[in-house]
Order: sequence, then C-alpha cells, then structure tokens
Amino acid sequence: MPDPERREALAQILVANDGEVISRLRLSAAEAARVCRVTPRQLIYWTKKGLVRPSTDSEHDYDPVWQKCRELGVVPSFHGVGETSTFHNSISNTVYNHVGHFAAAATGICKSLFLGGVSQRFPDLKFLFLEGGVGWARSLLADLTGHWEKRNLQALAQYADPRLIDLELFMDLYREFGGKLYRDIPREKLAKHWEVNPEDPTDSFGALNIKTKDELRKLFVGSFYFGCEGDDPVMPSAFDAKRNPGRVRLNATFGSDIGHWDVPLMGEVLEEVYEPIQKGLIDATDLRDFVFANPVRLWTSANPDFFKGTVVEHASAAVRKE
Repeated sequence: MPDPERREALAQILVANDGEVISRLRLSAAEAARVCRVTPRQLIYWTKKGLVRPSTDSEHDYDPVWQKCRELGVVPSFHGVGETSTFHNSISNTVYNHVGHFAAAATGICKSLFLGGVSQRFPDLKFLFLEGGVGWARSLLADLTGHWEKRNLQALAQYADPRLIDLELFMDLYREFGGKLYRDIPREKLAKHWEVNPEDPTDSFGALNIKTKDELRKLFVGSFYFGCEGDDPVMPSAFDAKRNPGRVRLNATFGSDIGHWDVPLMGEVLEEVYEPIQKGLIDATDLRDFVFANPVRLWTSANPDFFKGTVVEHASAAVRKE
C-alpha cells in the first residue's frame, strides 16, 4: 500500500516529441495504478535535454501534451539542465558550468510557455520548475513586463512604426549634421529601408489576450511555481511584494537536494528553511506558504484528491478553502 506520509515521483520522461511524451504519460499513469495501487496523482516529470526545444518556434505541437497532463491530473514539472549550453560549456571549470544552469534552462522553457500562450490556453494547469530557485523568475517577470510596455502592438504603433518617420526632417538633419558620414541618398531609396513587410512578426505577445501589464503579471504568477532549496538565500525575495514587479508574491515551493553533494548534513535542512525567519527576511505566513500552502495549491490544482488518505489531508483541504 502507498505510504500515507510520502508522495514520490513515479516517472521521469525525456522530451523527444509530443507523441512520445503522451505515450509515456499514459504508460506511467497505468504503471502507477498497477504497482502502487493508487491513482496517478503523484508527480510525473520530465527533463528537457538534447535537440528538441519546446519553444514558440518548435515544429512540435505540445498542446496535446498539456491536455493529457490535465486529463491525468499531472502537474508538468521541469528539471532541465543548462550545462553544455551557451555560457555553461567550459571544458575545465565545473563551477563555471554549474552556476546558474538550472535557472538558464528554466528561463527558456518558462518564456516559451508564457509567450507561446500555453498558460493562457490552459489556465487551470500549473507548471513547476525544479531546483533553479526563484531569482530568475523575478527577473523574467520584470523583463516581460518592461518589454510588454514598450513592445506590445499599441506601443510599437505609437513609438516604433518606421512609417511615422518624417523623411524630410530626417534628410535635413542628415545634411546639416552628417559631416563626413553624409552621402547623397535619394529620398525614395531611404524610404525603402523603412518599409514594413506584412509578413514581419511584429506582435511578440500575439498569443496572449492581455491588455494591461497587470493582466500579464496575474497570468504569470497564477501559472508558475518555483522550487527552492532550504538554504537558497534568494528565496525570501519571492514573498517581497514591496520590491517585486507589481507588488506580487511569487509561488516559491520548498524542495531539498538530500542525497546530493550540496546537502552535506541532512539534519540541517529544516534548520536552514527556518533561518530566514530568524533573520527577519520572511514572516510565519511566508514560511507556511513556502513549505506547505504553495505545494498544496500546486498539486491539488491538477488533482483535488492529491492528499486524500495522507496525514495532511485535512490541513490541505483547509488551504484549498482559503
């Protein structure tokens, strides 16, 4: 019988193509039911390695994968590595390759899911990024917000449409101040450089049906969760609404690398989780969200009965009612 005090990963799936992922999801769910005699409510996750990138320009349609996750009650979770990629490919320095590589991989996937409109087409589906911390997500949200302000279609039409250029004024200024760089260029030839081609991809946010930066932030915060170690010094920033873009709280969730080299003493993991309270960096509500409430919201978003039959069944049900 399954242990009522534990929930473990039942499968790790390498993303090869959309059809293969769906097939393995089905097999993993069936195996969970057969071996563990439970419904597939536990975490099934895959790592993104190799050549296939689930990007906005991918040749694969991953929407059937997300739909299958929804049907099976699975939270898509990513533990992709960035080592060997650009800026993580030293042949002599392991630390150079290791520092930031999980965050780099997570950033690419998160940008793809968000700008590709996945989080909007599947608003009830949550996505978890493992072991990369939350600092990269904080920066990404700020960058996305800033880019949307300047590069949504309305802003581009107002400030960056080349057809708005006053060619006569430009030519006058060019003659007056061009100096040695000045060349006698026919007006028609200059105008040709600033023509807009109908096929140009001008709307980078076209997959998102949003009209304000607050809608952008709400969509981002509601869709993504971020795994942080107990000793992650950046973790408190997830709950720093005063300094986060739009005064939001990001969904940091506690996870530990027990068994890996970066947890030399397993008995100190929970002490490290509590240290930010002692240092005044977070409060009790933040700690509760980090170690319990956020994980509950994450896993029950896919399967409301995720914690049924466990020692935290009633406590998790209370969180869902909040």
